[in-house]
Amino acid sequence: MTEVSSTVLGIDGGGTNTRAVIARGSEILARAQSGSIKRLRVGAEAAEANLRALLRDVLDRSGTAQIHAASAGVASATMPGIPEWITAVFRDFGIQNSEVVGDEVIALDAAFHGGPGILQIAGTGSNCIGRAPSGQRESAGGYSSTLGDQGSGYWIGLHAIRQALHAYDRGDPTAVLDRVAVAWGTHSLEELVNRGNEVPGPDFAALAPIINTLAEASDPVALKILHQAASDLADFILLVRQKLRTRHNLQEEVPAAFTGSVLGKMPIVRVSLTELLSQSAPNMPFQQQEVIAVEGAIYRAKRLASE
Repeated sequence: MTEVSSTVLGIDGGGTNTRAVIARGSEILARAQSGSIKRLRVGAEAAEANLRALLRDVLDRSGTAQIHAASAGVASATMPGIPEWITAVFRDFGIQNSEVVGDEVIALDAAFHGGPGILQIAGTGSNCIGRAPSGQRESAGGYSSTLGDQGSGYWIGLHAIRQALHAYDRGDPTAVLDRVAVAWGTHSLEELVNRGNEVPGPDFAALAPIINTLAEASDPVALKILHQAASDLADFILLVRQKLRTRHNLQEEVPAAFTGSVLGKMPIVRVSLTELLSQSAPNMPFQQQEVIAVEGAIYRAKRLASE
């Protein structure tokens, strides 16, 4: 099967949205988007419904009758049963040749096409992955919203509220609590605190765009949070860089890139991160354009089809 004649499917299953692309050679036949297929986030039933709706949508849009290969990058690929479940759904749609890998794998391939590099993922969650020329990987972060995910959208929303509550106690100015109250529909500080402590908890990542808007208006708490996010993300990249250099005897600099809405849609974080990296690793190339992870899934599906 040659790459040009193969019709392939790529899926990027992030924490919030799932994107699908069908391509033939260099031509994009269809794109579609659905809700999350991460079971831990939305539950098994909703994840199944979202995946099947996505596949029906993208296949209908493409007008194609056969998919030669598919690659799905999902945030929960290492969880028991997840690859088997997605593979079974693919087969229900007539897709026999497929793979299920971590979302960081397709993002790496979108950025570096199989080559070495460091990718900082910062969307709903955060994770930093580096790949040596040998193909071996190193990482930093990515330990979930409860135990880590510094610099992520979830972290920004949660810690902005925490810092705003400290500011409230001190009598310092910030509009964070007022804006969160509007978003959550709460009418007192007690209601807001109770809402924040509910189980399951609110979608703190959904607050990140609000915090970004406040930071752009120079709200001191929001600015502090975004600069801390940049610092944490820079630390992850530099740690992975150090692991590649010491554990893999890597002397030359490898490029770094990013994917996810925190760096893609928040210039304050991206500019601060770039400045921090230039201070600590001035010769390391840092790509300023966001990596589109689903392109890595298409790249991998084309390779799978040609094997």
